[in-house]
Amino acid sequence: MKIVGLIAEYNPFHNGHLYHIQEAKRVTGADTAIVVMSGDYVQRGVPSIMPKQLRAEMALKCGAAAVFELPVCYATGSAEYFATGAVSLLDRLGIVDSICFGSECNDLKAMQHIASVLSEEPAEYRRLLKKHLKSGASYPTARFSAMTEYSSSSMYADILKDPNNILGIEYLKALKKLGSSIRPYTIRRQGSHYHEENLSSDSFSSASAIRSLLAHSGSALRTERAGGTFDDPPFSSILSDLEDQVPFSCLELLKDYHRVTYPIYQNDFSILLKYKLLNKHAGSLIRYMDVSEELAHRICAQLDNFFNYKQFCDLLKTREITQTRINRALLHIMLGTKKEALSEYIDGGYHYYARLLGFRKDRAKVLSRIAKESPLPLLAKLSDSIELPAAGQRMLRNDILASNLYMSVVTDKYKTAFQNEYRQGLIKI
Repeated sequence: MKIVGLIAEYNPFHNGHLYHIQEAKRVTGADTAIVVMSGDYVQRGVPSIMPKQLRAEMALKCGAAAVFELPVCYATGSAEYFATGAVSLLDRLGIVDSICFGSECNDLKAMQHIASVLSEEPAEYRRLLKKHLKSGASYPTARFSAMTEYSSSSMYADILKDPNNILGIEYLKALKKLGSSIRPYTIRRQGSHYHEENLSSDSFSSASAIRSLLAHSGSALRTERAGGTFDDPPFSSILSDLEDQVPFSCLELLKDYHRVTYPIYQNDFSILLKYKLLNKHAGSLIRYMDVSEELAHRICAQLDNFFNYKQFCDLLKTREITQTRINRALLHIMLGTKKEALSEYIDGGYHYYARLLGFRKDRAKVLSRIAKESPLPLLAKLSDSIELPAAGQRMLRNDILASNLYMSVVTDKYKTAFQNEYRQGLIKI
């Protein structure tokens, strides 16, 4: 049985994701696909709009054989950490033959060239990168400028403008770094641009556009903005707009769990973040991932002007620090993700377990193969974690805390019964 590995967030699942699963199996000749998916927080440094269990169920109903959770320290990391964490998990499952990712350029050869330059950092490229960083440019801008000058062409640099291309290049870098035998494939991303906020007429809207629409699904519970009144459309109208944008099985789940477990916004965590920040000083803040000394001092200097989570992120933004970097830094502080801990996990081989969120019963043989061939313990229930090494126990505790925090926000917002992470059942389709 040939297996293709996919890396995703499904925030939320839509037609483009269904296309990805189907096309990935076609172009790789795989019999089935398994997914490594972010948990309750995503790579741009914000909480997912709906819980991981709901998103995993959508993926399974749309053809994924199994969904594994990417530990939160990687799921909320930079593109490099996200990609390496996800690729290394696929690699250590021991059964994945190929990986297939979407990209805007659909040019694997060009992406591999860029991956080689960024991995090896030739002296001239490194000099150019340092030059642009010293000029005050953010890292993405400096990298783009350095690549333009180094390659004497805008072709390669232009590839670095698009988010899926960037992630794809990081996947290729990770495969090379790990010496993995997994073969890479890419397919062209369908439909709207990644950041497009409006629904597309071709049934391939971006997750951003769908999230934007779902953000209008109940002004009484909205915390994305401060104050004001909202004239929101009825949810039935929103579902009608989404009929052509998400698979029917996902539409049913969106209907069943609306105002039960979603939508969740960044600002729902405002008081939790402020509590954490009030207990910190600049010297302690720099221990967290993505927090530089400059940002730590800026956070402390601006704390009296904290109104809500999103507003504070906007307040901290500078020319040198991207919005996403600030989002991630504050999320790392709230979740307790420290630099020294991540270094320990990486030194230990990135992973200590494979946390299973759910599987299709007609593909259960995939799990049997993993249990037999992978060096990682397969965690189908948390009680199986007792034999993990100390570092693995710490990584898992951080995952559990992050999920329990998320579910605490869900239950407080929608007045539903709290389900501790230990009580979350395995999803079986």
